[in-house]
Amino acid sequence: MRQLLAILFICLPFVLFAQNSIVQEGEFGVGLGAAHYFGDLNTRARLNRPKLAAGLFFRKNFGNYVAMRVSGNFAQLGYSDVYNTQNEFMHRRNLSFNSKVWELGLQGDFNFYRFLPGDPDFRFTPYITLGLSVFNYDPYAYLNGQKYFLRQLGTEGQGWDTTYRDRKPYSSMALAIPLGVGVKYSINERINLGFEVVYRFTNTDYLDDVSKTYVDPADFPLNPDGSLSTTYLLSDRSYETGDRIGIKGRQRGNSQNKDAFVTAMFYISFNLQSYKCPSAF
Repeated sequence: MRQLLAILFICLPFVLFAQNSIVQEGEFGVGLGAAHYFGDLNTRARLNRPKLAAGLFFRKNFGNYVAMRVSGNFAQLGYSDVYNTQNEFMHRRNLSFNSKVWELGLQGDFNFYRFLPGDPDFRFTPYITLGLSVFNYDPYAYLNGQKYFLRQLGTEGQGWDTTYRDRKPYSSMALAIPLGVGVKYSINERINLGFEVVYRFTNTDYLDDVSKTYVDPADFPLNPDGSLSTTYLLSDRSYETGDRIGIKGRQRGNSQNKDAFVTAMFYISFNLQSYKCPSAF
């Protein structure tokens, strides 16, 4: 009997501690910031035309250092050759695009420091994130004030039943590998603030509808009234800056390099808690 009481006396504080310890199981968050495109219209990785980005996520914690995240993001992307003033060919090419990107991703987050919201000694950490995502995009441009979706037109001969049969229409869905860094800080045991920058390596070269070479101008059909077709006018817009440069076989883009985009967002997240013995790892 005395042995049993001694065991209970020793173990009771640990039992009570475990029952009243708060463990952060995961968090829901929302972010807002900016996105930028890199590709055939922005070959120097300039950050001069940021556009809106926003996101939602749920992060499941596996201890204090590792977490898995499911996220849904929106990014507005766009660029124009009018900004390429130091490259005469690109400036004369005069192409432009905009696109709305909707992304669903799965990422692993890895904290540099132990992170325990509400604990003044462990309320801050930088982290890295890596994962895989799928996203939808559909580039468009404006001509005489009217909006045209470029993928359906086949501005580089995609889908034409002619000599360009090897150029298949590109999909509006693509894959990306998100790689980024961030920091997060817990205001209290319930709420966190953070900032992160995530770069997406994609498997498409058509975020901007520019990849290969110009189509032969003679292959573009004319409108019934004999005027130039919308596809032709959007395929080679150099006529707006001087003589046309779009001749058959001339480089329009660089198909060897895939397009990419980056987001930078501030976020706020709300912790999901349980009461049990916390992990030391």
